[in-house]
Amino acid sequence: MSRILVVSHGHPDFNKGGAEVAAYNLFKELRRQGHDAYFLARTELLPHGGAAFSQRNDPREILFHTTMDDGFLFSSLKTKHLWGDLRDLLLKIKPDVVHFHHYFQIGIEAIEIVRRTLPQARIVLTLHEYLAICHNNGLMYKTNGKLCYQYSPRDCNNCFPEKSPGDFFLREKYLKNIFKNVDHFVSPSLFLKNRYVDWGISEKDISVIENGQPQLEAIISTDKCAEADDQRKIKLAFFGQVNPFKGIDVLLGAISSLSKKYRERLVVEIHGANFDSQRGEYQKKIKRLLRKTRGVVTFCGSYESHELPGLLSATDWVVIPSIWWENSPMVIQEAFSARVPIITSDIGGMAEKINDEVDGLHFRADKHQGLAEVIVRVIEDSTLRGKLSDNIAPPLTIAECLNQHFEIYGVNYHAIQNQEASEIA
Repeated sequence: MSRILVVSHGHPDFNKGGAEVAAYNLFKELRRQGHDAYFLARTELLPHGGAAFSQRNDPREILFHTTMDDGFLFSSLKTKHLWGDLRDLLLKIKPDVVHFHHYFQIGIEAIEIVRRTLPQARIVLTLHEYLAICHNNGLMYKTNGKLCYQYSPRDCNNCFPEKSPGDFFLREKYLKNIFKNVDHFVSPSLFLKNRYVDWGISEKDISVIENGQPQLEAIISTDKCAEADDQRKIKLAFFGQVNPFKGIDVLLGAISSLSKKYRERLVVEIHGANFDSQRGEYQKKIKRLLRKTRGVVTFCGSYESHELPGLLSATDWVVIPSIWWENSPMVIQEAFSARVPIITSDIGGMAEKINDEVDGLHFRADKHQGLAEVIVRVIEDSTLRGKLSDNIAPPLTIAECLNQHFEIYGVNYHAIQNQEASEIA
């Protein structure tokens, strides 16, 4: 049986982003099915005694205590961590497949180190956003507040004038040279795949596989916000990270523009983390909008995964108002698992995953008035939610997701399982 090492830029116990959760879910499903797998997660935690690695409760879950020093090239200057410690770990584990769910914060050279250390290993890289294409946090969103449609060193220079077009050209060449070590890429959305194909990765080298979704437990109402008790009101909810690109201000602007008769019919909850780590100007803007929408909107803060079934059970509509392209937000699959329809921006992976007038509703991205019009519609049409909810197809499970990865890993697990079963018989 082949050994698989799943690599992530964070452990979901400490970093609750969608990529971290997707990577960990895949590892846990591998272990649940009895496969030989390890999980390596980069962490900011200080190591014990200066060691590069430590273990969680499960000895197969390894924390990599390192940092990325160059955010432009995603390079780690701590060469001992990569060329020494990581190399030694690879030689000890000797995986047949190394599946990177990110190189951010680890150091992109880790991909090359795997190739040099284990030349026969199969390397897979899941692309979770547009980091290699865009220096603006991988958002493909220009610093002037406009969406970016295609990579160009000249346009990148316009966004970051401290870097020359030549700098961006060399950056592109460096990253693509590292990517030559990757045997196959995975993209959770066709939209993201097409962006990387436009950038220069061969179409045949990228497979589209949606992030698998765990089966939700029986949904019971455990909502912690008092407004949920008022069954006469329609509840909208946001779930995810709170930052300037998630469109929280668009949602709050839409609510504040509604007339009193519509606001009285609404309960809006914002469930999200990392607000306190955002820039002061953004925090002031959101706090100002929260004051304007007091009595309708409740900022509930972060939540744990085990709370999600209860939160969704008390939600009528999930709202995804992101102003950037997104890729495949986990909240889409989470909402669909609970058969909750979604109101979303009409761009990127959101528009791809949510079918307008089928299992959700679209509005023009970054336009609070368009969102307000959709909200008025769901208030006035009491039958709309039920119709769309009935159309929601079950999202891909983690087991189904893993089965699609087996082909990319180049391992026929079904044949192995059949052989083992026959030997036991």
